[in-house]
Amino acid sequence: MNFKSMRYILSRIMLAEAAFMAIPLVVALIYREFYDIPAFVIPIAALVAAGILISIKAPRDGALFARDGLAIVALSWIIMSLFGALPLFISRATPTYIDALFETASGFSTTGASVIDPAKLADVATGTPAQIGCGVLFWRSFTHWIGGMGVLVFVMAVLPISGARSMHIMRAEVPGPEVGKLVTKMSNTAKILYAIYFAITLIETVFLVCGGMTVYDALIHSFGTAGTGGFSNQAASIGAYNSVYIDVVVSVFMLLFGVNFNLYYFILLRQMRKVFCNLELRVYLITVGIATGVITANIFHIYKSFGTSLRYAFFHVSSLVTTTGFGTGGNLVNFNGWPNLSQCIIVLLMFFGAMAGSTGGGFKLSRIIILFKAGVAELKKMLHPRSVHPVTIDKKPVDDATIRGTFIYFALYATVFISSCLLLSIDPATEYDTTTTFTAVLSCLNNIGPGLGKISPPDGNFMFFSQPAKLLLTFDMLMGRLEIFPILMIFAPGMWIRRRRSGLRSRSAEALPPSADSE
Repeated sequence: MNFKSMRYILSRIMLAEAAFMAIPLVVALIYREFYDIPAFVIPIAALVAAGILISIKAPRDGALFARDGLAIVALSWIIMSLFGALPLFISRATPTYIDALFETASGFSTTGASVIDPAKLADVATGTPAQIGCGVLFWRSFTHWIGGMGVLVFVMAVLPISGARSMHIMRAEVPGPEVGKLVTKMSNTAKILYAIYFAITLIETVFLVCGGMTVYDALIHSFGTAGTGGFSNQAASIGAYNSVYIDVVVSVFMLLFGVNFNLYYFILLRQMRKVFCNLELRVYLITVGIATGVITANIFHIYKSFGTSLRYAFFHVSSLVTTTGFGTGGNLVNFNGWPNLSQCIIVLLMFFGAMAGSTGGGFKLSRIIILFKAGVAELKKMLHPRSVHPVTIDKKPVDDATIRGTFIYFALYATVFISSCLLLSIDPATEYDTTTTFTAVLSCLNNIGPGLGKISPPDGNFMFFSQPAKLLLTFDMLMGRLEIFPILMIFAPGMWIRRRRSGLRSRSAEALPPSADSE
């Protein structure tokens, strides 16, 4: 492993987080919240000092290999969460540091699960202000925007930190079964992704302001939509505005951010055939359409209005399939009061997730498609042993390594999920019902936010969980966002063994060829 290069990159990540944290500090100053200035100045100073001390100059050998990329990504997200929790803890927005860590990890991982008492948030309907400062709430939602595309992708876009080996970082941080380059140079790919990300966020902000939101509220909810996170400064989430227009705008943009960002690049290039022929996109839209239609019909007897039923069904299908977690309808919408069919569809949507290469969480539809097609191919092979049935997506064969990786990921996912459910169920501090336990783990591992049982919106959240349970769920959130492998790898003893010089040849097999990212 190239420890010098790893330290240098981690130091850049710390400095980047310090720069990000300066933005909510400015927000706090604008709103004259001088009492919250230490909540940002202290962690900024700590990040800058640590970043400078860890690595003052760039290493001569900047080569990165597969396990280097995994370690960098895992450690970066852990460090970001540990330091990012300080503003919430110092400002007393959360009672304990573990609560602050849970909230921050939930933000960066775009989960949206919260331990903050809803009574501390604002209520636009009654004009009640939030008990937490605007700067702190801005940072809480801004973590969604940072984590949505990934801070390492951002750093690659602005700093040439990893030379020709940056693909290993991209593969470890960007969700989905496989990652490719849009253009020859990896840093240019990162710039394109962030430009698209920023542009769609800005467009949504404008739409929300036109719908009556303040600029501050529009930014907060655009961050939550862009990162598919779901944090809101309102106790009733999007439902606080009681606006059909805002519900529709947020619903549409949640779906847009659940789309693979590569497709937006193809749209810019006017390569519409690649967009319309994309199988995952078709499955994504069909899933949303069917789920919305079924839930609308299933809850019609509750709301006695087709328009209201369609509005709430479409909003929450968009929210859950993209793992955003926003809610609307206030006390009118409580998943526990919906019919069993709707609840089952909700759980399935929580598991499926959005498209690979999007900011959404979940298992990813691309993996569902691969598993289904591989299963069908295996059945055909059992019936006709001599026949050949390749797995194809968009008329292109899926290589065996991708199929094998998908099955391995499914096995690890199931193992982590079952283990977390069992550990949460034996927590001696609090007894949770089965529905709460199951959906809490599903919500955190799939980076969703809401669930059923005691964590069902509009009133339920994670504040009643014990401190050990919160740590477990924090671990699940990071595992889900980084798709298990990077977090597990840092606990493997062999991961940190420095190879001898003579082993460089064998190690070179892990690396990309030197010309892979050249101009």
